[in-house]
Amino acid sequence: MSPNSLPQDLDLSFLLDIADGSNEFIVESIEMFMVQTPELLQMIGNGIAASDWTTVAAAAHKLKPNLGFFGMPISQATIQEVEIMAKGGATDPELLKEKFAEVKAILAENLVSLEKIKAEKAAQL
Repeated sequence: MSPNSLPQDLDLSFLLDIADGSNEFIVESIEMFMVQTPELLQMIGNGIAASDWTTVAAAAHKLKPNLGFFGMPISQATIQEVEIMAKGGATDPELLKEKFAEVKAILAENLVSLEKIKAEKAAQL
């Protein structure tokens, strides 16, 4: 993997399976993810800036299952590392910031991809 390319971390198999052909369910699920994810990332970022590790851990914990639902195992594992580090008092805040930056970068790309998928599915409604 080149340093400028992010790993592929988006597999909607689970979502498509439980949607059982319902484009409306897919669109609504993606919309919810696209609203909640930036809010949780902002909470984590603000918590890191304020060294508020309780907030960081709580927001990371809340984000984690959403990432699993949308087939993002790399991001899910990395945000879990952020959560664990924050719960432990962030003894290495720079490493925590690095891990969070990795997740944010991958999610930025995934949100663009999800917006396209949502538009495609919405057009089929």
